[in-house]
Amino acid sequence: MTLKELKIGESAVIDTVGGTGELRQHFLDMGLIPGEKVTLVKFAPMGDPMELQIHGYELTLRLDDAARIEITPAEAPAAAPARKAGRMVEHPGLGEGGRYHTKKGEHPLPEGTVLTFALAGNQNCGKTTLFNQLTGSNQHVGNFPGVTVDRKSGAIREYPDTEVTDLPGIYSMSPYSSEEIVTRQFIIGEKPTGIINIVDATNIERNLYLTMQLMELDTPMVLALNMMDEVRGNGGTININEMEAMLGIPVVPISAAKNEGVDELVDHAIHVAKYQERPGRMDFCGEDDHGGAVHRCIHGIIHLIEDHARAAGIPVRFAATKLVEGDPRIEEALKLDQNEKEMIEHIILQMEQERGLDRAAAIADMRFHFIHQLVNQTVVKPHQSKEQLRSARIDRFLTGKYTAIPAFVGIMAMVFYLTFGVIGAGLQGLLELGIENLTILVDNALTAWNVNDAVHSLVIDGIFTGVGSVLSFLPIIVTLFFFLSLLEDTGYMARVAFVMDKLLRRIGLSGRSIVPMLIGFGCTVPGVMASRTLPSERDRKMTILLTPFMSCSAKLPIYSLFAVTFFPEYAALVMVGLYFLGILVGIGMAFLLKGTLFKGEAVPFVMELPNYRLPGLKNVAQLLWEKARDFLERAFTVIFLATIIIWFLQNFDFQLSLTADPQESILAWIASGIAPLFAPLGFGDWRVSTALITGFMAKESVVSTLTILYGSSAALGAALSPAAAAPLLVFCLLYTPCIAAVASVKREMGGRWATVMVVNQCVVAWLAALIVRFLAVAVL
Repeated sequence: MTLKELKIGESAVIDTVGGTGELRQHFLDMGLIPGEKVTLVKFAPMGDPMELQIHGYELTLRLDDAARIEITPAEAPAAAPARKAGRMVEHPGLGEGGRYHTKKGEHPLPEGTVLTFALAGNQNCGKTTLFNQLTGSNQHVGNFPGVTVDRKSGAIREYPDTEVTDLPGIYSMSPYSSEEIVTRQFIIGEKPTGIINIVDATNIERNLYLTMQLMELDTPMVLALNMMDEVRGNGGTININEMEAMLGIPVVPISAAKNEGVDELVDHAIHVAKYQERPGRMDFCGEDDHGGAVHRCIHGIIHLIEDHARAAGIPVRFAATKLVEGDPRIEEALKLDQNEKEMIEHIILQMEQERGLDRAAAIADMRFHFIHQLVNQTVVKPHQSKEQLRSARIDRFLTGKYTAIPAFVGIMAMVFYLTFGVIGAGLQGLLELGIENLTILVDNALTAWNVNDAVHSLVIDGIFTGVGSVLSFLPIIVTLFFFLSLLEDTGYMARVAFVMDKLLRRIGLSGRSIVPMLIGFGCTVPGVMASRTLPSERDRKMTILLTPFMSCSAKLPIYSLFAVTFFPEYAALVMVGLYFLGILVGIGMAFLLKGTLFKGEAVPFVMELPNYRLPGLKNVAQLLWEKARDFLERAFTVIFLATIIIWFLQNFDFQLSLTADPQESILAWIASGIAPLFAPLGFGDWRVSTALITGFMAKESVVSTLTILYGSSAALGAALSPAAAAPLLVFCLLYTPCIAAVASVKREMGGRWATVMVVNQCVVAWLAALIVRFLAVAVL
């Protein structure tokens, strides 16, 4: 019997896990190991994928992948009797003789040494919240060397000689995704002086799997048990001292959201890093566990590769376990000769024969076996947490068979309505009023001071008109990002991926691709960057090429201007219709890409469904500030520069003389060269061509350029007909994204793919606009 045949509410014990390579390793790392009990919770609304419960947490799996897992039916897991807490011992703090601040063998680093920390943990464990608590506003964003994964670093508050690097959220140190590779390369290659491993205490079994692999890296480490307030609130507890004794590293209970225990965590982290106190335990395989087969195998390989690991700069215990798992990157880095490879293979084959499990499953089983022992001896679990019960109730509606899709449509409609019709639009009106009054004030001052006409025109017609018209859309962009961040941080985005997986698979993608695309509605740049979390290179490239079809918020000024000017009675309908048109064209392009450049199936959909949680106000505020700052930087750099250039080209001829007639300007000559391309579409005006060129620098510049060249929206309305405005709107929707987005695509996929994307989008936009032109002429 396979896992695919299990019915809702039924349980089974896993016998074997099929598949090969990194995918199978990922299944094992996520807890799908022989001997574990699994329960089927439900199916997605479209019948696939399924939601399972294993190790106390929820996991998604497609039916095709479930068919590879052999099971034996079993009784539903009974609630474990609550273990009575023993006498609680006060957790020893720094300087109180804590067991894991031993003085023997310490080698303190020289005074003035910058202490570097890697902040590592699973996804959805509160890592970003802790990073913000540790660093405050002392953080900067860069890239990890050689890859495009964001690297966020900062000094711990009140400790200027420190630097914490927020590593990507991962589940294991296996090279399944780019995030896992980056984390491994950072810790092994850059050798931080310490590791802060944050663990979700409400989901401790799942999280400790990564902890055990981090401990094998032999780097000074402290364990932060996050969300301890939830554990206590649900009637559970954790014996911290006993857990420290079993792990051999400092363990600190914290609540990152409430800033509880963070100061003590910092004290312990700085101490272990400064005095280089390495984990007291890295051996998790007992000599008597299952006859000691795994123990003998790992230790035999350790002795064999010790010199190679030292030369490669890789911790020997970590290298040995990865060799057993069959990690090709570690094998290549160790530079073993053929004789050594054959000896290692013989050792592993002997272990597999004695243990009765294949190599990768044996290592995963070893880790989970130790985790079960640790949890049984140190954790007092509640029967079921309030958060789990609350999430289950919410999921009955948000992932229900008949309610999931309507709920998703309704939530997104509400987000767009509040953004474009209520909150964002209201704040936009206030900002526009302020900019208008400031413009009048400056205009009067320049007139009173008899400032040179050219300078006066530059300031008022160029800078204030151009940049001001773009700045007024800041409230809408910030409001949209506010709602998108709420959906992501609460855990709803993971449910959307679960619900939409089967639908997206029909166009060649996995449910995970929905997240970058939804973010693309805010801005294409972070949408492209969000694709880094996709484990498949095929899915990642395909998602990146499709994300620009999702209309970004920077295009809103264009839609707003044209909808109000040409279709005032149907303005809201026109704007919503453009969003849906972008989605439909994207779907068509997905089918085309699936059948040509990206043949094959999407990668398996294995993902954890976290409990619903309200995001911290501080985290949301930090994100909104970063987005607003990014927009303002563009407004006062790229857009400011574009505005000045356009103003100059519009007001000067080739003799660099001021010209009163815009048609004699340099700009008119340049734009006139490409205007004939747009004549069949109904907007062969050189001023429109100019606006489209500046839109490549920043989409917001289209509005400012048109405003400068036409003088007002009324003049624009008089120059173009609705039958020309409609295809122009469609062209603006679909043609190449801004230069920042193109640069991000180039970073992710290379210059060739970025060029292909730009050309493809322009061709698609031209053809779609031509079709709309024919329809508009016939109807309007």
